[in-house]
Amino acid sequence: MPQRRHTPSAITDGDVRKLELIANTIREDILKMLLTAGSGHSAGPLGMADIFTALYFHILHHNPKRPTWDERDRLFLSNGHIVPVRYVTMAHAGYFPVAELQTLRKFGSRLQGHPEMRFLPGLENTSGPLGDGSSQAVGTAYVAKMDGSPWHTYCVMSDGELECGITWEAALFAAKNQLNNLTWIIDRNNIQIDGYTEDIMPLEPLHDKFTAFGWNVLEIDGHNIRDIINACDRGESTWEAPTVIIAHTIPGKGVSFMECEPSWHGKPPKDRKELGRALRELRTLNGAIEAGS
Repeated sequence: MPQRRHTPSAITDGDVRKLELIANTIREDILKMLLTAGSGHSAGPLGMADIFTALYFHILHHNPKRPTWDERDRLFLSNGHIVPVRYVTMAHAGYFPVAELQTLRKFGSRLQGHPEMRFLPGLENTSGPLGDGSSQAVGTAYVAKMDGSPWHTYCVMSDGELECGITWEAALFAAKNQLNNLTWIIDRNNIQIDGYTEDIMPLEPLHDKFTAFGWNVLEIDGHNIRDIINACDRGESTWEAPTVIIAHTIPGKGVSFMECEPSWHGKPPKDRKELGRALRELRTLNGAIEAGS
């Protein structure tokens, strides 16, 4: 049995406001890099900015100056198409210069359209086929448990990839082996490239399905920083089973014409005018956060 190093992640109202401001800056930089790239995904990255901010700036045990540090927590990204949010968050956390974000999807860049672990230190997996990250994370957590390692394994996943059978095979294996050092975070934004998940392949009742598979199941508002941190704390302090956090998010969060629109799943702002409109909306939100509303 690994020696758990979990301690509660105390967080103040001031900490929450700081993280909210960071998340909004991350949203702005996502849109800027996507416009420069001329391709990529907008909706998912914007929707996951709060979760990645909480992970990199409060939850994860990691060291940007030592990205292969043995004691680091492992963070897998299964739905690799939302990697712009990870790149931007990593840059702001100190893994590489923020200016490098403008190389997204360019020939020779370390920032490929899907994460490529050979090129960028700090990535735990190369992702492309949806569903693979779940089993990669489960295998990693299993190794840690066998070795008695104290680090925790996280895996960020999409709701659409729950249509893949490999995810449920991994879920069965994790529950059977009581991988209490594993937390899945599902981006429950209800969209995928062809439309709404419940029209294409209904997933509900999702909570009940994971409960039946033997998981500790938590549901949260994926835009509430305190909820995100508290859920991860509960996952790390649960001994009986792996934890899955169903995080309800708004795709395209903060940009009115992108929110909840499947058409924005896989496209960037088309020009500087559209980018400017989006940034004005985000900066208004930023001001609201600063005012404490």
